[in-house]
Order: sequence, then C-alpha cells, then structure tokens
Amino acid sequence: MEDGVITFDNLYETLRLEKYKTELQKIDKSFYKKLLRYLEEKKAILKSQESKDSVFANDSISKTKRQLDNSKMLLKELYEKRETKIIDLALSSSRASGTVQDADALLEDEREMYNALVNLFNNYRKNVLYNLLDGKEPDKVIIKGESKVEEKKNQTVRFVEPVPKFLGDDLNIYGPYEAEDMANLPVKIVEILVKNKRVEVI
Repeated sequence: MEDGVITFDNLYETLRLEKYKTELQKIDKSFYKKLLRYLEEKKAILKSQESKDSVFANDSISKTKRQLDNSKMLLKELYEKRETKIIDLALSSSRASGTVQDADALLEDEREMYNALVNLFNNYRKNVLYNLLDGKEPDKVIIKGESKVEEKKNQTVRFVEPVPKFLGDDLNIYGPYEAEDMANLPVKIVEILVKNKRVEVI
C-alpha cells in the first residue's frame, strides 16, 4: 500500500502481513495520515446515515458502525504488533552495539520510540550490568532528557522575613512562615522568595 487511500481491506492486509512476518514490515510513510482520513470519512458517512429518516437506515448505520469499530480494532492490533517488534529491534540493537537492518522500516514516530528505547537499554546496561561485572555498585540511571539540575526539585531555605500563606505553581498551599523558620521548598518558589529577599538558601 505505497500509494492511494486506505480501505478496510488493505488495512486488514497490512495487519495480516505484520502478524505473520517476523521482520517489521515497510508501510507507506503517510500511513497514519491516510488512516485518519479514512476514519474521518467513515464518521462522516455514519453521521449522514444517522440524519436520514429511512426504513433502510438502520441496516446501513449498523454496517458502518461495525466497520468503523473493526477498523479501530485492526489499528490497535497493528500498532501493538509493530510496537512489540520495535522493542525487540531496540533490544537487539543495544545488545549488538550497532544498528539493526529492519530499522529502515520504521515510521518517523516509530523511529523516535526506537531511538529512545535503545538509549534506555544502553544506559541501564552501562550503569547496572557493566558496573556489576566490574564488581561495583550499580549507578543511578539518568534517562535522556533528565539532568541532575532537574533531579534537584527542592531546596532548604531559612526565612529572613515573615511570609503569609500562599498558593504555589504546583497548586499546593505553603506557609505561613515566620522569620527564622526553615522549610524545604520547590526550586521555582525558592527563586521567587530569594528575589524578593524573603529567604536565604541553606
């Protein structure tokens, strides 16, 4: 299905191939866009049928609803089948410290998932397995996108001025605080309090 529009039959065929072939199947790069268009068209047909007052309407509505529901079921099964294969690909790639041939069958969103999983597996292998093999304690795994700055979410402060009760960005209520009180507060709140010379960081 490299060109044209998606139909129920070729959606079914796409799933059938994915289920019975071991390797990740190549599908049209615009597959999801075409699928959304197909589902939108089915919904429009259903809406049109439901607005008609006809003795034959019930049968048509029932048939369209069934096809729409079945299409969503096929989509879910296709996604989960490809998802499982992507996990296996990422794991194989991580273990082999290289790329896997089937990776060129990935859609754009799937490639992001694949790369994230490879990084995840690599990080855990490096920080846990390799350390254990060297007789060391496992290190904390830092997931890509995290940083030690992000990990430090709170800071301990001492109030130099009284501060009445207030609502934080996280919708939690803080205070009231008196001078010389100490508290462990979110970094964003601490920055504001420091700027207003209400606290000093310990």
